Amino acid sequence: MAQTARRFQRDAMTDPPDRAPAPHAPAPHATVVVFCGATPGNDPAYHQAAEALGAGLARAGIRVVYGGGRIGLMGVLADAALAAGGQVVGVLPDFLRTTEIAHGALTRLEITDSMHARKRRMFELADAFVSLPGGIGTLDETIEILTWRQLGLHTKPILICDIAGSAQALTGAIEAAIARGFAAPALRDAYTVIEEVAAVLTRLADLRPAPSCDGDRL
Repeated sequence: MAQTARRFQRDAMTDPPDRAPAPHAPAPHATVVVFCGATPGNDPAYHQAAEALGAGLARAGIRVVYGGGRIGLMGVLADAALAAGGQVVGVLPDFLRTTEIAHGALTRLEITDSMHARKRRMFELADAFVSLPGGIGTLDETIEILTWRQLGLHTKPILICDIAGSAQALTGAIEAAIARGFAAPALRDAYTVIEEVAAVLTRLADLRPAPSCDGDRL
């Protein structure tokens, strides 16, 4: 674990320093981690949701943390937040740091030495989590952060944005686990499903920094 921390610190220092947000964006008062796809999906509503969320978080004075890519919904989210004057921090494992994948214009790009270290760092930075449409990677990130909450490792809000029914398979799997006795009904209290980006932004409007959590327990 110590080796991972040293690697993270060394790589992070090689990246550009933080930039001040554009004058029309308020200084960030909280940070939201967004999980979303590295591909655009086949419904224009997904693109529109990522764009609206990125811009809306920036205008609300909420820093965006995400997976660090410039492609798919990840790129749409980051570009929209940056265009609105917001701060965007990408967290990317070293093996994905290529010119084809890494976003080159972020406020900060942090490099980790593994996928798990990436999730851990995103968790450490987050005051809340929003899950947008995505593939297996997005599902993995969302399920893991739900698992950590179920285990009592955090109480940070988890919002699942159900754009055009995109979250129904995920929530259906959770309900199936509850119905078969593999998860407690209380798991439903660990997350909130919201259908519109505007409602997500309303829910996050009063977000404040979460109590610090010990990442070493993850």
